[in-house]
Order: sequence, then C-alpha cells, then structure tokens
Amino acid sequence: MSLIQTPKPAPGPSPAPSTTTGDAERPRSGPAALLGLLTAAGGPRYAAALLVDALGTGLLRPFLLLYGIGVLALDAGAAGLAMSAGMVAGLLVLPLTGRWIDLGARSLPAAATLLVRAAGSVTLLLADGVAGFTAAAVLLGVGSQSWPATHAAVVSTLTEGRTRDAALAAGRTLRNAGLGAGALLATLAVAGGTGALQLLAGVTAAACLLAAGLVHSLRVSAPPVAQTPQPSAATGVPSSAPGPALRRITLLSVANLPFAFTFDVLEVALPALLVLHLHASAAWSSGIFVGNTVLVIALQLAVVLRLGERSRHTVLAAGGFALTLSYLGFWAAGGLGGTAAAGAVAAVSVLYTFGEILYSGSGTALVAATAPPHLLGRALARWELSMGVGRALAPAALTALLAVGPGALWPVLAGATLLSSAAVARLRPRG
Repeated sequence: MSLIQTPKPAPGPSPAPSTTTGDAERPRSGPAALLGLLTAAGGPRYAAALLVDALGTGLLRPFLLLYGIGVLALDAGAAGLAMSAGMVAGLLVLPLTGRWIDLGARSLPAAATLLVRAAGSVTLLLADGVAGFTAAAVLLGVGSQSWPATHAAVVSTLTEGRTRDAALAAGRTLRNAGLGAGALLATLAVAGGTGALQLLAGVTAAACLLAAGLVHSLRVSAPPVAQTPQPSAATGVPSSAPGPALRRITLLSVANLPFAFTFDVLEVALPALLVLHLHASAAWSSGIFVGNTVLVIALQLAVVLRLGERSRHTVLAAGGFALTLSYLGFWAAGGLGGTAAAGAVAAVSVLYTFGEILYSGSGTALVAATAPPHLLGRALARWELSMGVGRALAPAALTALLAVGPGALWPVLAGATLLSSAAVARLRPRG
C-alpha cells in the first residue's frame, strides 16, 4: 500500500476531479506519513506556507499584545481593544472569502490571506500609536481568520476522501507544533527588548510575503461545477438556491458554537480554576497546557487514520461526549481541594484532550465532505465563522460563569456541549 492515496491531479491551471473515492485505502501513520500528507496538497511549496502559518499562529496573540505594550507604549486595554477589532474584522470578511472560493479560486485566496498578514506586520513596524496598531491588528485578524477556510479549500481540491481528512489532520498537527514554537519565539523576543520585537515583526512580514508567493505559484483553481437545479418545495419550480446541503451545514455550524469554547477551556477556564479557586501553583496550568499540546501533536493524525472507517458525524459527536464527561470531571475534581484537586484536574485533562482531538479531527473534514463542490467556500466560511464567534464569546462567558462558581461553569458547559453532540448525531444522513 502506498504512503497516501492517489491524490487529485498535481497543481495546475485547473485540476480535474479524481476518479477514485479516496476511501479504499487509508494513509499510514508515522513521521513519514506526516511529511507525505503535508506535501500531498501542493507539494513542498505549500508545505512551507503551512509552516509559516503555524509559526504565525503561535506568534500572533502573545507577540501582538507585547508589541503594542512594549514597543508602542500602549496600555493593555487599548491594545486588547485593537486586537478585538482585528478579530471582528476577520469574522466580517469570512463570508466574502467563502464566496470568492465558490467562484473557483483556490490558491489565490490562500495567498491573499498570507499577503494581508504580511501587510499587517509591515503596518505594525510603521505604527506609532493606537490608530496604526489597530490597522495592523485588523489586517492580521483578516488574514488569520480567512486562512483556515482557504487552506481547507486548497486541500479539498487536491485530495479527497479519507486522504483529505488525513491531510487536514497533518496540517493541524503542524499548526499545534507552531503554536508552541511561535510562543517560544515571542518569549525570546521579549527577553531581547524592543529591538528584538521589531526584528521579529520584520521577519514575520518577509516570511508571509515569501509564503504568499509560493502559494500563488501553485495556480490551483477548481474546475467548473455544473449546478443541478432542485425543485422548490413551495412551487415545484427548479431553483439554483443553495438548498438542503447548505442548510444542513448551517445547522452543524450552529451546533459547533459550544464546541468552539473547547480551546478557551484550556487557555482560560482551567488556569482560572486552578489558581483562583483551588489556589494551586500556576505550574499546574503550564504543565496541563504543555501536556495537551504534546498529546495533540503525537496523536491527532494517528487518531484520524484509526477512525477512518467511522462516520465523521459519529466521530464529531463522540468528541462532544468525551468533552462533556471531561467538564463534569473537572467539576468533580474541584471538590477534592488542595493538591489532590489539582492532580485530578490534570488527570481529567487527558480525557479533555482526547475529546479535543476527536472534535478538531472531524469537524472541518465533515464540512468539506458534506458540502456540494460549488458551495464549498460558503460551507467552510460558515463553519469557521461559528468557530470564530465561539472563540470570541468564550473568554467573557467562561470567566463570568466561573465568577459565580465552578458549579455554574461546568454543568452549563457540559449541558451545552451534550446538546450540540446530540444535534450533530441527529444531523447524520439516514439511509
């Protein structure tokens, strides 16, 4: 058996769909498979762009805030407000990105997101106050929010079936590694003073510009897709409206909102629980974060390959059930008190990480597999929009519930996630 399934044709002016399903064989796991899958969609040039995105993702949040405070001497409130404006701008642009993809564009939107991020880094270097910093944050936010949808569209055009799922998982594995590496670079830059921060902004701009050129050179576009008009339920007259498939994805995206809180549970809720309520050392939070990152990097691709025969709806719902159990476990662990409570929270975080792996490994793959080819962009944009909205709401919602008490946070979060899991299972096609 080959390392990967025969992918869709190599990048060219307009790749034609493959005649295979991509499900007959599954890629093998291991480091060689990870490398092969990273180059399956677009080759080494695209893999280099993935690496730039991964490092940029890790740098963005800590680096941008530190740059505003350390280099531009902004207060934390003004810098945070500017970063929020960037996130909101990115969410507003997502629907336009989806429609651009649906026009047949693939590598061009992906390159554009990297180019916008390069412009954001240059604007950051030129900024001398709140206005300039906000402009940079908006550009960086727009580029970062649109990248996942454009990346998934490129992968979906060049691979298919379970190979596509595995290629998406390989990209997420690299992104998680980039989160850690980017955060480390930001930490080293802070130790080096304002000059190091400015140098890092310049390097980020150059890297994004180079990656944009590499992605654009692929010149991947989608072949024209004939749309079969479906009869309207009300009139019986054929209509070219999106129809049931996009409505189903919209419902999946709504169900995704509680799932999107998952990542901020690790970054916001657990540190607050451990330090503020259990009075444990901050080292427990750091250890749990590092352990989660290592487990995701080590297991994400292997789990996706292992569960390749399972329905994507089933895997996504199972991820929600695992997360629900972990939230209830955190609630129970908090009642122990002292070091025992912190240790129990750390133990339960392994179950939480498994739920996160199932969720992140099946969500985007499910949308890509469900969406009609001519609606792929809008489908991916709606999914990423729900992700972005959920992540924007999560810090405020989680901290507000935790301020009432753990007894308010964990049952509410568990109940919402359980309902979403049931909704995902119910949306599975029958027959």
